[in-house]
Amino acid sequence: MTHYDLAIIGSGSGNTIITPEWDDKKIAIIEGGTFGGTCLNVGCIPTKMLVYPAELARAADDAGRLGVDLQHTGTRWADLRDRIFTRIDSFSEAGRVYRADELQHVDLYEEDVRFTGDRTLTTQAGAEITADQVVIAAGSRAVIPDIPGLDLPQVHTSDTVMRLEEQPRRMLIIGGGYIAAEFAHIFSSLGTEVTLAVRSGQMLRSLDDTVSERFTENALVQWKVLTERQVIGVDSNADGSVTAALTGPDGTGLSVEADVVLVATGRTPNSDRVGASGVGFDVTEDGRVAVDAFQRVLRDGAPVYGVWALGDISSPFQLKHVANHEARVVSHNLLHPEALHASDHRYVPAAVFTRPQIATVGLTEEQALERAERTGSRVAVAVQQYGSTAYGWAMEDTTGIVKVIAEEDSGIILGAHIMGHEASNLIQPIIQAMHFGMDAFTVARGQYWIHPALTEVVENALLSLKAPST
Repeated sequence: MTHYDLAIIGSGSGNTIITPEWDDKKIAIIEGGTFGGTCLNVGCIPTKMLVYPAELARAADDAGRLGVDLQHTGTRWADLRDRIFTRIDSFSEAGRVYRADELQHVDLYEEDVRFTGDRTLTTQAGAEITADQVVIAAGSRAVIPDIPGLDLPQVHTSDTVMRLEEQPRRMLIIGGGYIAAEFAHIFSSLGTEVTLAVRSGQMLRSLDDTVSERFTENALVQWKVLTERQVIGVDSNADGSVTAALTGPDGTGLSVEADVVLVATGRTPNSDRVGASGVGFDVTEDGRVAVDAFQRVLRDGAPVYGVWALGDISSPFQLKHVANHEARVVSHNLLHPEALHASDHRYVPAAVFTRPQIATVGLTEEQALERAERTGSRVAVAVQQYGSTAYGWAMEDTTGIVKVIAEEDSGIILGAHIMGHEASNLIQPIIQAMHFGMDAFTVARGQYWIHPALTEVVENALLSLKAPST
Protein backbone atom coordinates (compact mmCIF):
# COMPACT_ATOMS: atom_id res chain seq x y z
CA MET A 1 0.00 0.00 0.00
CA THR A 2 1.27 3.46 -0.96
CA HIS A 3 -0.12 6.61 0.64
CA TYR A 4 -0.32 10.00 -1.06
CA ASP A 5 -1.38 13.48 -0.10
CA LEU A 6 -3.41 13.67 -3.35
CA ALA A 7 -4.54 11.09 -5.90
CA ILE A 8 -6.01 12.22 -9.22
CA ILE A 9 -7.87 9.79 -11.46
CA GLY A 10 -7.53 11.10 -15.01
CA SER A 11 -4.90 13.19 -16.81
CA GLY A 12 -7.10 15.68 -18.66
CA SER A 13 -8.32 18.73 -16.75
CA GLY A 14 -7.47 16.95 -13.49
CA ASN A 15 -3.81 17.17 -14.46
CA THR A 16 -3.95 20.97 -14.11
CA ILE A 17 -4.60 20.70 -10.37
CA ILE A 18 -0.90 19.98 -9.75
CA THR A 19 0.31 23.53 -9.18
CA PRO A 20 3.53 24.69 -7.46
CA GLU A 21 1.65 24.70 -4.14
CA TRP A 22 1.87 20.89 -4.25
CA ASP A 23 5.65 20.73 -4.77
CA ASP A 24 6.27 19.46 -1.24
CA LYS A 25 3.42 16.92 -1.35
CA LYS A 26 3.26 13.38 -2.68
CA ILE A 27 0.86 12.96 -5.62
CA ALA A 28 -0.44 10.07 -7.70
CA ILE A 29 -1.94 10.42 -11.17
CA ILE A 30 -3.82 7.40 -12.46
CA GLU A 31 -4.54 7.23 -16.20
CA GLY A 32 -5.77 4.07 -17.89
CA GLY A 33 -5.95 5.66 -21.34
CA THR A 34 -3.82 8.10 -23.29
CA PHE A 35 -2.21 10.85 -21.26
CA GLY A 36 -3.93 14.19 -21.67
CA GLY A 37 -7.54 13.03 -21.71
CA THR A 38 -10.38 13.26 -24.21
CA CYS A 39 -10.06 16.84 -25.43
CA LEU A 40 -6.41 16.62 -26.41
CA ASN A 41 -6.38 13.14 -27.90
CA VAL A 42 -9.80 12.37 -29.38
CA GLY A 43 -11.99 15.42 -28.81
CA CYS A 44 -11.89 19.18 -29.15
CA ILE A 45 -8.34 19.63 -30.44
CA PRO A 46 -8.07 17.06 -33.26
CA THR A 47 -11.65 17.62 -34.42
CA LYS A 48 -11.11 21.37 -34.78
CA MET A 49 -7.82 20.73 -36.55
CA LEU A 50 -9.96 18.82 -39.06
CA VAL A 51 -12.76 21.39 -39.12
CA TYR A 52 -10.47 24.19 -40.32
CA PRO A 53 -9.24 22.42 -43.49
CA ALA A 54 -12.81 21.24 -44.06
CA GLU A 55 -13.89 24.89 -44.07
CA LEU A 56 -11.15 25.68 -46.59
CA ALA A 57 -12.39 22.89 -48.83
CA ARG A 58 -15.95 24.21 -48.67
CA ALA A 59 -14.86 27.76 -49.49
CA ALA A 60 -15.09 26.85 -53.16
CA ASP A 61 -18.86 26.46 -52.80
CA ASP A 62 -19.30 29.93 -51.34
CA ALA A 63 -16.85 31.67 -53.67
CA GLY A 64 -18.71 30.70 -56.82
CA ARG A 65 -21.79 32.68 -55.77
CA LEU A 66 -19.61 35.76 -55.42
CA GLY A 67 -17.95 35.53 -58.83
CA VAL A 68 -14.74 33.80 -57.75
CA ASP A 69 -14.08 30.38 -59.26
CA LEU A 70 -12.30 28.04 -56.86
CA GLN A 71 -12.04 24.27 -56.94
CA HIS A 72 -11.37 21.61 -54.32
CA THR A 73 -9.36 19.12 -56.35
CA GLY A 74 -8.66 16.61 -53.63
CA THR A 75 -7.71 15.83 -50.04
CA ARG A 76 -4.35 14.39 -49.01
CA TRP A 77 -5.83 12.49 -46.08
CA ALA A 78 -2.57 11.03 -44.80
CA ASP A 79 -0.88 14.45 -44.79
CA LEU A 80 -3.87 16.03 -43.08
CA ARG A 81 -4.14 13.28 -40.46
CA ASP A 82 -0.42 13.14 -39.74
CA ARG A 83 -0.13 16.92 -39.36
CA ILE A 84 -2.70 16.69 -36.57
CA PHE A 85 -1.57 13.61 -34.69
CA THR A 86 2.16 14.11 -34.99
CA ARG A 87 1.66 17.28 -33.00
CA ILE A 88 -0.94 15.90 -30.59
CA ASP A 89 0.90 12.65 -29.88
CA SER A 90 4.15 14.47 -29.14
CA PHE A 91 2.33 16.88 -26.82
CA SER A 92 0.66 13.99 -25.02
CA GLU A 93 3.93 12.13 -24.65
CA ALA A 94 5.74 15.22 -23.38
CA GLY A 95 3.09 15.63 -20.69
CA ARG A 96 3.35 11.98 -19.73
CA VAL A 97 7.15 12.13 -19.47
CA TYR A 98 7.00 15.33 -17.42
CA ARG A 99 4.65 13.80 -14.86
CA ALA A 100 6.17 10.31 -14.85
CA ASP A 101 9.89 11.06 -14.99
CA GLU A 102 10.67 14.70 -14.29
CA LEU A 103 8.62 15.47 -11.17
CA GLN A 104 10.02 13.58 -8.23
CA HIS A 105 6.93 14.08 -6.07
CA VAL A 106 4.50 12.65 -8.68
CA ASP A 107 3.90 8.96 -9.47
CA LEU A 108 2.07 8.06 -12.68
CA TYR A 109 0.04 4.84 -12.74
CA GLU A 110 -0.76 3.94 -16.35
CA GLU A 111 -3.66 1.60 -15.73
CA ASP A 112 -7.30 1.60 -14.71
CA VAL A 113 -8.27 1.92 -11.07
CA ARG A 114 -11.33 1.27 -8.89
CA PHE A 115 -12.43 2.55 -5.51
CA THR A 116 -12.35 -0.01 -2.72
CA GLY A 117 -13.00 2.60 -0.04
CA ASP A 118 -13.69 6.31 0.18
CA ARG A 119 -10.05 7.22 -0.39
CA THR A 120 -8.67 3.79 -1.17
CA LEU A 121 -7.99 2.70 -4.76
CA THR A 122 -6.86 -0.56 -6.32
CA THR A 123 -5.21 -0.53 -9.71
CA GLN A 124 -5.80 -3.09 -12.44
CA ALA A 125 -2.46 -4.70 -11.55
CA GLY A 126 -3.45 -4.97 -7.89
CA ALA A 127 -1.53 -2.07 -6.37
CA GLU A 128 -3.35 -0.39 -3.47
CA ILE A 129 -3.31 3.38 -3.17
CA THR A 130 -4.60 5.53 -0.33
CA ALA A 131 -4.71 9.32 -0.21
CA ASP A 132 -5.77 12.20 2.00
CA GLN A 133 -7.64 13.69 -0.96
CA VAL A 134 -8.91 12.03 -4.15
CA VAL A 135 -10.05 13.83 -7.28
CA ILE A 136 -12.14 11.86 -9.80
CA ALA A 137 -11.57 13.32 -13.27
CA ALA A 138 -11.87 10.12 -15.31
CA GLY A 139 -14.02 11.59 -18.09
CA SER A 140 -16.41 9.76 -20.38
CA ARG A 141 -16.40 7.32 -23.26
CA ALA A 142 -18.29 6.86 -26.52
CA VAL A 143 -21.63 5.07 -26.31
CA ILE A 144 -21.93 2.01 -28.56
CA PRO A 145 -25.55 0.80 -28.87
CA ASP A 146 -26.38 -2.87 -28.64
CA ILE A 147 -26.73 -3.39 -32.40
CA PRO A 148 -25.42 -6.49 -34.21
CA GLY A 149 -22.33 -5.77 -36.25
CA LEU A 150 -21.03 -2.72 -34.39
CA ASP A 151 -17.99 -4.75 -33.38
CA LEU A 152 -16.81 -4.98 -37.01
CA PRO A 153 -13.45 -3.33 -37.88
CA GLN A 154 -15.21 -0.96 -40.29
CA VAL A 155 -17.18 0.54 -37.38
CA HIS A 156 -15.63 3.45 -35.51
CA THR A 157 -16.38 6.04 -32.85
CA SER A 158 -15.02 9.58 -32.58
CA ASP A 159 -12.12 8.03 -30.64
CA THR A 160 -10.81 6.18 -33.68
CA VAL A 161 -12.31 7.63 -36.87
CA MET A 162 -9.80 10.49 -37.14
CA ARG A 163 -6.90 8.03 -37.41
CA LEU A 164 -8.22 6.06 -40.39
CA GLU A 165 -5.54 4.78 -42.75
CA GLU A 166 -7.50 6.03 -45.76
CA GLN A 167 -10.25 8.55 -46.28
CA PRO A 168 -13.46 6.56 -46.89
CA ARG A 169 -15.39 7.07 -50.09
CA ARG A 170 -18.70 6.46 -48.27
CA MET A 171 -19.49 6.94 -44.61
CA LEU A 172 -22.63 6.12 -42.63
CA ILE A 173 -23.01 8.14 -39.43
CA ILE A 174 -25.38 6.82 -36.77
CA GLY A 175 -26.72 9.74 -34.76
CA GLY A 176 -28.04 13.26 -35.10
CA GLY A 177 -26.27 15.16 -32.30
CA TYR A 178 -23.25 17.43 -32.22
CA ILE A 179 -20.68 14.68 -32.85
CA ALA A 180 -22.61 13.49 -35.90
CA ALA A 181 -23.03 17.04 -37.20
CA GLU A 182 -19.35 17.90 -36.86
CA PHE A 183 -18.05 14.75 -38.53
CA ALA A 184 -20.65 14.96 -41.30
CA HIS A 185 -19.26 18.42 -42.09
CA ILE A 186 -15.63 17.30 -41.86
CA PHE A 187 -15.80 14.20 -44.03
CA SER A 188 -18.28 15.49 -46.59
CA SER A 189 -16.28 18.70 -47.08
CA LEU A 190 -13.13 16.66 -47.64
CA GLY A 191 -14.89 14.57 -50.31
CA THR A 192 -16.56 11.63 -48.56
CA GLU A 193 -20.14 10.74 -49.45
CA VAL A 194 -21.94 11.01 -46.10
CA THR A 195 -25.24 9.45 -45.03
CA LEU A 196 -26.73 10.05 -41.58
CA ALA A 197 -29.19 7.75 -39.84
CA VAL A 198 -31.15 9.89 -37.38
CA ARG A 199 -33.71 8.29 -35.05
CA SER A 200 -35.80 11.47 -34.68
CA GLY A 201 -37.23 13.83 -37.27
CA GLN A 202 -34.60 16.52 -36.66
CA MET A 203 -30.90 16.92 -35.98
CA LEU A 204 -29.52 18.65 -32.87
CA ARG A 205 -32.84 18.26 -31.05
CA SER A 206 -31.42 19.44 -27.72
CA LEU A 207 -30.93 22.95 -29.13
CA ASP A 208 -33.48 25.73 -29.51
CA ASP A 209 -36.27 24.66 -31.88
CA THR A 210 -35.56 27.45 -34.36
CA VAL A 211 -31.92 26.42 -34.68
CA SER A 212 -32.69 22.69 -34.79
CA GLU A 213 -35.29 23.14 -37.52
CA ARG A 214 -33.16 25.46 -39.66
CA PHE A 215 -30.05 23.35 -39.24
CA THR A 216 -31.95 20.22 -40.27
CA GLU A 217 -33.11 22.04 -43.42
CA ASN A 218 -29.46 22.84 -44.22
CA ALA A 219 -28.34 19.31 -43.43
CA LEU A 220 -30.85 17.84 -45.86
CA VAL A 221 -29.27 19.92 -48.62
CA GLN A 222 -25.68 19.05 -47.72
CA TRP A 223 -25.90 15.36 -46.84
CA LYS A 224 -28.15 12.37 -47.25
CA VAL A 225 -30.07 12.52 -43.99
CA LEU A 226 -32.38 9.62 -43.21
CA THR A 227 -34.64 10.93 -40.45
CA GLU A 228 -36.78 8.66 -38.30
CA ARG A 229 -34.57 5.74 -39.24
CA GLN A 230 -32.83 3.33 -36.90
CA VAL A 231 -29.90 1.05 -37.71
CA ILE A 232 -30.74 -2.50 -36.65
CA GLY A 233 -27.67 -4.34 -37.94
CA VAL A 234 -24.41 -4.06 -39.87
CA ASP A 235 -22.91 -6.83 -42.02
CA SER A 236 -19.58 -7.18 -43.83
CA ASN A 237 -19.37 -7.37 -47.61
CA ALA A 238 -16.85 -9.36 -49.63
CA ASP A 239 -15.14 -6.18 -50.92
CA GLY A 240 -14.39 -4.89 -47.42
CA SER A 241 -17.35 -2.55 -47.21
CA VAL A 242 -20.42 -3.00 -45.01
CA THR A 243 -24.17 -2.93 -45.44
CA ALA A 244 -26.31 -1.43 -42.71
CA ALA A 245 -29.93 -2.44 -42.31
CA LEU A 246 -32.28 0.34 -41.23
CA THR A 247 -35.91 0.42 -40.24
CA GLY A 248 -38.40 3.28 -40.16
CA PRO A 249 -41.50 4.16 -38.11
CA ASP A 250 -43.76 2.33 -40.56
CA GLY A 251 -41.61 -0.80 -40.38
CA THR A 252 -40.21 -0.42 -43.88
CA GLY A 253 -36.63 -1.51 -44.36
CA LEU A 254 -33.72 0.22 -46.05
CA SER A 255 -30.11 -0.74 -46.62
CA VAL A 256 -27.09 1.57 -46.84
CA GLU A 257 -23.66 0.54 -48.10
CA ALA A 258 -20.61 2.26 -46.65
CA ASP A 259 -16.88 1.84 -46.31
CA VAL A 260 -16.89 3.15 -42.74
CA VAL A 261 -19.60 3.44 -40.10
CA LEU A 262 -19.25 6.14 -37.45
CA VAL A 263 -21.22 5.58 -34.26
CA ALA A 264 -22.03 9.07 -32.94
CA THR A 265 -24.68 8.37 -30.32
CA GLY A 266 -23.18 10.32 -27.44
CA ARG A 267 -20.83 9.73 -24.53
CA THR A 268 -21.37 8.19 -21.10
CA PRO A 269 -19.53 9.00 -17.83
CA ASN A 270 -16.88 6.58 -16.62
CA SER A 271 -18.32 6.35 -13.10
CA ASP A 272 -18.86 2.61 -13.51
CA ARG A 273 -15.24 2.06 -14.50
CA VAL A 274 -13.95 3.62 -11.29
CA GLY A 275 -16.49 1.72 -9.16
CA ALA A 276 -18.21 4.82 -7.79
CA SER A 277 -21.50 3.15 -6.89
CA GLY A 278 -19.69 0.16 -5.39
CA VAL A 279 -18.45 2.29 -2.49
CA GLY A 280 -21.77 4.06 -2.08
CA PHE A 281 -21.12 7.32 -3.91
CA ASP A 282 -24.30 8.87 -5.29
CA VAL A 283 -24.69 8.34 -9.04
CA THR A 284 -27.31 10.17 -11.11
CA GLU A 285 -29.78 8.45 -13.43
CA ASP A 286 -27.59 9.27 -16.43
CA GLY A 287 -24.50 7.78 -14.77
CA ARG A 288 -22.71 10.83 -13.40
CA VAL A 289 -20.97 10.93 -10.04
CA ALA A 290 -23.11 13.32 -8.00
CA VAL A 291 -21.36 16.41 -6.60
CA ASP A 292 -22.38 19.52 -4.71
CA ALA A 293 -21.71 23.12 -5.77
CA PHE A 294 -18.14 22.84 -4.43
CA GLN A 295 -17.45 19.68 -6.51
CA ARG A 296 -17.49 17.43 -3.44
CA VAL A 297 -18.66 13.88 -4.15
CA LEU A 298 -21.90 12.96 -2.37
CA ARG A 299 -23.18 9.94 -0.50
CA ASP A 300 -26.85 10.01 0.47
CA GLY A 301 -26.80 13.69 -0.46
CA ALA A 302 -23.98 14.61 1.94
CA PRO A 303 -20.34 15.36 1.03
CA VAL A 304 -17.83 12.54 1.33
CA TYR A 305 -14.77 13.88 3.13
CA GLY A 306 -11.74 14.28 0.87
CA VAL A 307 -13.35 13.09 -2.38
CA TRP A 308 -13.97 15.47 -5.30
CA ALA A 309 -15.05 15.08 -8.92
CA LEU A 310 -14.93 17.26 -12.02
CA GLY A 311 -15.45 17.17 -15.77
CA ASP A 312 -17.45 14.66 -17.81
CA ILE A 313 -17.65 12.09 -15.03
CA SER A 314 -19.76 14.44 -12.90
CA SER A 315 -20.88 17.30 -15.16
CA PRO A 316 -23.97 17.26 -17.40
CA PHE A 317 -22.27 19.63 -19.85
CA GLN A 318 -19.40 17.44 -21.15
CA LEU A 319 -17.47 20.52 -22.26
CA LYS A 320 -13.75 21.15 -21.87
CA HIS A 321 -14.19 24.75 -20.74
CA VAL A 322 -16.54 23.54 -18.00
CA ALA A 323 -14.05 20.87 -16.90
CA ASN A 324 -11.30 23.48 -16.78
CA HIS A 325 -13.48 25.78 -14.68
CA GLU A 326 -14.32 22.96 -12.28
CA ALA A 327 -10.64 22.03 -12.05
CA ARG A 328 -9.81 25.58 -10.96
CA VAL A 329 -12.55 25.35 -8.32
CA VAL A 330 -11.29 22.01 -7.02
CA SER A 331 -7.71 23.26 -7.07
CA HIS A 332 -8.69 26.16 -4.82
CA ASN A 333 -10.88 24.07 -2.52
CA LEU A 334 -8.20 21.44 -1.96
CA LEU A 335 -5.86 24.12 -0.66
CA HIS A 336 -8.43 26.31 1.10
CA PRO A 337 -10.95 24.04 2.83
CA GLU A 338 -11.95 26.92 5.12
CA ALA A 339 -13.02 29.14 2.19
CA LEU A 340 -14.59 26.95 -0.47
CA HIS A 341 -15.44 28.27 -3.92
CA ALA A 342 -18.54 27.08 -5.78
CA SER A 343 -18.61 26.30 -9.49
CA ASP A 344 -20.54 28.79 -11.62
CA HIS A 345 -22.71 26.92 -14.10
CA ARG A 346 -25.21 29.71 -14.75
CA TYR A 347 -24.24 30.70 -18.28
CA VAL A 348 -22.44 27.81 -19.92
CA PRO A 349 -21.92 28.34 -23.66
CA ALA A 350 -21.39 25.62 -26.23
CA ALA A 351 -20.59 25.48 -29.93
CA VAL A 352 -21.07 22.91 -32.68
CA PHE A 353 -18.36 23.23 -35.30
CA THR A 354 -20.44 22.00 -38.20
CA ARG A 355 -21.74 23.80 -41.27
CA PRO A 356 -23.26 26.21 -40.56
CA GLN A 357 -21.54 26.68 -37.21
CA ILE A 358 -23.77 26.90 -34.14
CA ALA A 359 -23.29 28.53 -30.73
CA THR A 360 -25.66 28.67 -27.80
CA VAL A 361 -25.91 29.97 -24.25
CA GLY A 362 -28.71 30.10 -21.69
CA LEU A 363 -32.34 29.15 -22.14
CA THR A 364 -34.10 28.03 -25.30
CA GLU A 365 -37.32 29.81 -26.21
CA GLU A 366 -39.36 26.90 -24.87
CA GLN A 367 -37.46 26.97 -21.56
CA ALA A 368 -37.86 30.75 -21.32
CA LEU A 369 -41.61 30.49 -21.82
CA GLU A 370 -41.82 27.83 -19.10
CA ARG A 371 -39.86 30.15 -16.81
CA ALA A 372 -42.21 33.01 -17.63
CA GLU A 373 -45.19 30.93 -16.54
CA ARG A 374 -43.53 30.26 -13.18
CA THR A 375 -42.37 33.83 -12.56
CA GLY A 376 -45.19 35.80 -14.14
CA SER A 377 -42.76 37.63 -16.43
CA ARG A 378 -43.01 38.17 -20.17
CA VAL A 379 -40.59 37.00 -22.84
CA ALA A 380 -39.25 38.98 -25.79
CA VAL A 381 -37.68 37.13 -28.74
CA ALA A 382 -35.76 38.50 -31.70
CA VAL A 383 -34.43 36.61 -34.72
CA GLN A 384 -31.99 38.57 -36.88
CA GLN A 385 -30.75 37.37 -40.26
CA TYR A 386 -27.05 37.61 -41.08
CA GLY A 387 -28.11 38.91 -44.47
CA SER A 388 -29.73 41.97 -42.87
CA THR A 389 -26.32 43.51 -42.13
CA ALA A 390 -23.71 44.98 -44.44
CA TYR A 391 -21.22 42.17 -43.87
CA GLY A 392 -23.99 39.67 -44.41
CA TRP A 393 -24.66 41.32 -47.76
CA ALA A 394 -20.96 40.96 -48.62
CA MET A 395 -21.16 37.26 -47.84
CA GLU A 396 -24.45 36.80 -49.70
CA ASP A 397 -25.50 34.90 -46.60
CA THR A 398 -28.96 33.35 -46.71
CA THR A 399 -28.90 30.98 -43.73
CA GLY A 400 -27.22 32.69 -40.76
CA ILE A 401 -29.37 33.85 -37.85
CA VAL A 402 -28.98 35.33 -34.37
CA LYS A 403 -31.79 34.58 -31.92
CA VAL A 404 -31.90 36.42 -28.60
CA ILE A 405 -34.38 35.78 -25.78
CA ALA A 406 -34.92 38.23 -22.93
CA GLU A 407 -37.35 39.36 -20.26
CA GLU A 408 -39.54 41.92 -21.99
CA ASP A 409 -39.75 44.46 -19.17
CA SER A 410 -36.23 44.29 -17.73
CA GLY A 411 -34.26 43.39 -20.85
CA ILE A 412 -32.41 40.70 -18.88
CA ILE A 413 -30.94 38.31 -21.45
CA LEU A 414 -32.13 34.75 -20.90
CA GLY A 415 -30.52 33.01 -23.85
CA ALA A 416 -28.94 33.37 -27.26
CA HIS A 417 -28.62 30.98 -30.19
CA ILE A 418 -26.54 31.70 -33.28
CA MET A 419 -26.27 29.68 -36.48
CA GLY A 420 -23.86 30.83 -39.14
CA HIS A 421 -20.33 31.94 -39.93
CA GLU A 422 -18.13 32.24 -36.80
CA ALA A 423 -21.10 31.74 -34.47
CA SER A 424 -18.76 30.64 -31.67
CA ASN A 425 -17.07 34.06 -31.73
CA LEU A 426 -20.16 36.17 -32.33
CA ILE A 427 -21.89 34.87 -29.21
CA GLN A 428 -19.14 35.98 -26.82
CA PRO A 429 -20.49 39.54 -26.18
CA ILE A 430 -23.80 38.01 -25.10
CA ILE A 431 -22.09 35.51 -22.79
CA GLN A 432 -20.20 38.39 -21.21
CA ALA A 433 -23.37 40.46 -20.84
CA MET A 434 -25.24 37.61 -19.16
CA HIS A 435 -22.38 36.89 -16.76
CA PHE A 436 -22.06 40.52 -15.66
CA GLY A 437 -25.79 41.19 -15.50
CA MET A 438 -26.05 43.66 -18.39
CA ASP A 439 -29.49 44.04 -19.98
CA ALA A 440 -29.99 43.82 -23.72
CA PHE A 441 -30.51 47.53 -24.28
CA THR A 442 -27.35 48.49 -22.36
CA VAL A 443 -25.30 45.97 -24.32
CA ALA A 444 -26.66 47.23 -27.62
CA ARG A 445 -26.41 50.98 -26.99
CA GLY A 446 -23.79 51.22 -24.26
CA GLN A 447 -20.83 50.55 -26.55
CA TYR A 448 -19.66 50.98 -30.13
CA TRP A 449 -20.16 48.14 -32.60
CA ILE A 450 -17.69 48.18 -35.47
CA HIS A 451 -19.32 48.91 -38.82
CA PRO A 452 -19.56 46.99 -41.09
CA ALA A 453 -18.37 44.00 -39.05
CA LEU A 454 -20.53 40.90 -38.77
CA THR A 455 -21.01 41.60 -35.04
CA GLU A 456 -23.65 44.14 -36.10
CA VAL A 457 -26.05 41.24 -36.49
CA VAL A 458 -25.79 40.71 -32.71
CA GLU A 459 -26.33 44.42 -32.09
CA ASN A 460 -29.40 44.48 -34.31
CA ALA A 461 -30.86 41.38 -32.67
CA LEU A 462 -30.52 43.03 -29.25
CA LEU A 463 -32.11 46.25 -30.53
CA SER A 464 -35.03 44.27 -31.94
CA LEU A 465 -36.01 43.30 -28.41
CA LYS A 466 -38.28 45.68 -26.47
CA ALA A 467 -36.10 48.12 -24.51
CA PRO A 468 -36.46 48.05 -20.73
CA SER A 469 -38.89 50.61 -19.35
CA THR A 470 -37.41 53.71 -17.71
